[in-house]
Amino acid sequence: MAQESTTLTTSQRTMQYPETKTVDVTDDYHGHRVADPYRWLEDTESEETAAWVEAQNKVTQAYLQSLPERESMRARLEKLWNYERFGLPSHKGDYYIYSHNNGLQNQSILYKADSLDGERQVLIDPNTLSEDGTVALGSTVTSKDGKLLAYSLADGGSDWRTWKVRDVATGNDLDDIVRWSKFSGIAWMPDASGFFYARYTAPVEGQELTGTNENQRLYFHRLGDDQSKDTLILERPDEPKWGFSPTVTDDGRYLVIHNWKGSEPKSQVFIKDLTDPDAKVEPFITGFDAEYEWIASVGATHYFVTDNEAPKRRLIAVAVGQSDRENWKEVIPESDDVLESASLFGETFYLGYLKDARSRVARYSIEGNFVDDLPLPGVGSASGFGGRQDATETFFDFTNYVTPSEIYRIDLTTGETSLWRRPETPIQVDDYVTEQLFATSKDGTQVPVIVTRHRDTKLDGSNRTLLYAYGGFNISLTPAFSPANAAWIENGGIYAVANLRGGGEYGRDWHEAGMRLNKQNVFDDFIAAAEHLIDKGYTQSSRLAVRGGSNGGLLVGAVMTQRPELLGACLPAVGVMDMLRFHKFTIGWAWATEYGSSDEADQIENLLSYSPLHNLKPGTCYPATLITTADRDDRVVPGHSFKFAAALQAAQSCDNPTLIRIETRAGHGAGTPVSKRIDEYADLWAFLLDNLQ
Repeated sequence: MAQESTTLTTSQRTMQYPETKTVDVTDDYHGHRVADPYRWLEDTESEETAAWVEAQNKVTQAYLQSLPERESMRARLEKLWNYERFGLPSHKGDYYIYSHNNGLQNQSILYKADSLDGERQVLIDPNTLSEDGTVALGSTVTSKDGKLLAYSLADGGSDWRTWKVRDVATGNDLDDIVRWSKFSGIAWMPDASGFFYARYTAPVEGQELTGTNENQRLYFHRLGDDQSKDTLILERPDEPKWGFSPTVTDDGRYLVIHNWKGSEPKSQVFIKDLTDPDAKVEPFITGFDAEYEWIASVGATHYFVTDNEAPKRRLIAVAVGQSDRENWKEVIPESDDVLESASLFGETFYLGYLKDARSRVARYSIEGNFVDDLPLPGVGSASGFGGRQDATETFFDFTNYVTPSEIYRIDLTTGETSLWRRPETPIQVDDYVTEQLFATSKDGTQVPVIVTRHRDTKLDGSNRTLLYAYGGFNISLTPAFSPANAAWIENGGIYAVANLRGGGEYGRDWHEAGMRLNKQNVFDDFIAAAEHLIDKGYTQSSRLAVRGGSNGGLLVGAVMTQRPELLGACLPAVGVMDMLRFHKFTIGWAWATEYGSSDEADQIENLLSYSPLHNLKPGTCYPATLITTADRDDRVVPGHSFKFAAALQAAQSCDNPTLIRIETRAGHGAGTPVSKRIDEYADLWAFLLDNLQ
């Protein structure tokens, strides 16, 4: 074993990185021999790794705490975060239920009220469940009669969920507890006798955050029973990578089961007649040829949004007993805009479309005739439109880069929209401007880039600019407000978001153009966006930073290794950095449909060509880099970031700092307490201000 220690002197301070030992490990990938000297850091539970984490955090925090603008930035972030926020209301039975945060509460509180503007009462306060605010409320699902609320809890950022049931009227919990659920919601029986959910086998002790998640099973939990008595509804041990998501139709007649495998948006559908005690689970849509998202049912007819024969998606109807494809009916055909979502209220569909990564909402009759476009408050993102088919009202949320989430109510009888809640913030919205640019990628593809800045910003190439992107898994980046980004812009920075191939902004073809053997297109798009911002006078390389999380962390890692001279600073968060071993941990195997895997001989050269860990070259001057991860991330295990940080510190040839910030009692991001988020952004922005010179 060898010991590596690196000392760098920056213009502000001298740093000595912790010693990171190397081990003699080499693997053979289809004839490619690849060394893995930091393999030991994958064991995130070992005392040795814990000591390394402590040592890295000590160096990183000493650096961050010494930054001149950190404390003033933290104080400003706290003020910008301190505004009242509401969640979308839902109404069943006697109560409206919605979340609320007074501004700086670590977790939003779930409230009930007997009217929209009536006095609210606490239903669930997650802030009382842990001293540090790291137990978060996950999903909440109310029974049809509104009397019971099933809710899930996430501990310390983990994807594992524990489900409990609360009596809405009394606020007391029943004795029911369902454990080891992950990547699953629940669906109540119409009579509230119990609910359907999916779970995995309890993990081996000590491997809760790293063990592989396979063989998901669908169960029915009857209220009052111990979980060990739950009824198995569907399992496929012959298909260990299959997963199941349950839905019960509004009329209570059918259990609809969405069947997925991996992360690729292709699915099957199973169905079970709940009115027949002897009915079996039956195949309904098979073949895994496209994505089928169940929307609603009317009698035996079920409506789905699908990209079957429609890359930008369409709405179809499939009837029980007539599910052969020749019997499918197209209700609303594919259009030039991407169909993202749909809801059915009475005889009217509300369809959510994306047009150049911005929302458009259209209303159609149940027969498929266009009625009108729903007027939106501006250019941005609209989401919500939940509720039962017989509802008389629904709610939606509207936001963009300078508008905190506003909540609107739609009277489904008249179709009229009214404002329910509009947050007040200390931001002068009129001082900012958002514009959409289009960068030309290496192969000529036009890549949208949405830029937000102060209206007085001079485009003289001198502005500190932060470019954010994701580029994968069919996920669309749409305009949304962030107090953290507001602080960055307020401090004179420019905030840009690039909609890269691999996302879902332009439908299936856009996604597939950025996956597997096409993955380099994503990096080329990001590079093109960066170069466009420079060419148009927004910034220059020394003042340009890039940021991304998860798959976006991979994006940052790949681009900083391919074009280090293009960037002034890099912020890869919870990234997939080892493209040869990602599939060996937790749910990582599911990403092989997106990336390919090192088990596939025809994928290995492509993976090696961009894997961030394997493309670091000793003797290269890399941009100032602050890697972020968390010790309880069981989505992208922190070993990815640990190994990348160690290799980056060993490869760095110049004075630019290469640090890793490892959060404790946190995970992949969801449910992170407000206090931790403020601290993290204070560190990130202070790091950028110090290094984008």
